[in-house]
Amino acid sequence: MGEKDGLRTYRGKRRFDRTAEPSGEGAARTDGAARAARDDEPVFVVQIHDASTMHFDFRLEVDGVLKSWSVPKGPSTDPRDKRLAIPTEDHPMEYRHFEGVIPEGEYGGGTVIVWDRGTYRPTSHDKQKRPVPFARSLENGHATFELHGEKLRGQYALTRFHGREEQDGGSAKPTWLLVRTGSARGKGSGTPDPRRARSARSGRTLRQVAESQDAPG
Repeated sequence: MGEKDGLRTYRGKRRFDRTAEPSGEGAARTDGAARAARDDEPVFVVQIHDASTMHFDFRLEVDGVLKSWSVPKGPSTDPRDKRLAIPTEDHPMEYRHFEGVIPEGEYGGGTVIVWDRGTYRPTSHDKQKRPVPFARSLENGHATFELHGEKLRGQYALTRFHGREEQDGGSAKPTWLLVRTGSARGKGSGTPDPRRARSARSGRTLRQVAESQDAPG
């Protein structure tokens, strides 16, 4: 599926004359060429979204778009935590920089901060220990990867959970589990309090971003 088709759902849900979210028009080619020139690993971002319900958005660069999951409790650094992850529409690569307030009444209305960002290394293999392309591993329902973020580092896995589906707009969506597969990192809670967490991009909290948007001038 091409980038244009892959972002059709994303664009269809948003009115870009009312939200500052990026449309992604023409950005995929630019981002792809820039990464190819640098020979970098693909990127990931975790955003906290204070919408109708507070949640984390976990996004991985795959084939020129950000494959996305809504993770209500957020990714954990504790291997004992199995985090529900609900797939959402693909987002444009530009979205990894988005931080701000989506206006009330618009799709996803609420405040967004970039909680973590970095790169990742796909580590999926078949039964013969041969590398599997990351997009294919997602299609197969199990993908492993190593995060190199400012806050999240180490091995993680996304696994499609058979037998349970979430209702979204009247249609059932498969659910996934996001789990840390390496050893625990640090002590205490595996996930931060989203209302006290600070942006990896600006150092601000959700409240500070919202207040800056409301400030006159």
